[in-house]
Amino acid sequence: MPLFLAKKEVYEWLKDGKKTIDVRRGRPKRGSMAVFQSGPSHIRFQIVKKEIGVLAEVIRNDNYQQIIPTAENVIAARKYLIEIYGGDIGVFTAYYLSRLAV
Repeated sequence: MPLFLAKKEVYEWLKDGKKTIDVRRGRPKRGSMAVFQSGPSHIRFQIVKKEIGVLAEVIRNDNYQQIIPTAENVIAARKYLIEIYGGDIGVFTAYYLSRLAV
């Protein structure tokens, strides 16, 4: 079960159900469940689907608001992640998430 550290803003989006896709650099981690942690708080999700590709393939017009809810367009969503990862080179994985009942 992957453990993902999340910035407070991202964690709040996940908790509030505004973010249902999480994009991470690298190949997919094993498992069908994921835990997101911010400080001492954590949330568990079912991983419904995984997509692998370059950043421009996994963040598209049809899904960017599920990845970065505050983004005004797909370019802004990509820019948000490029700033986190220091670039858009390499493989990224989009994890499609469904919140588990508490």
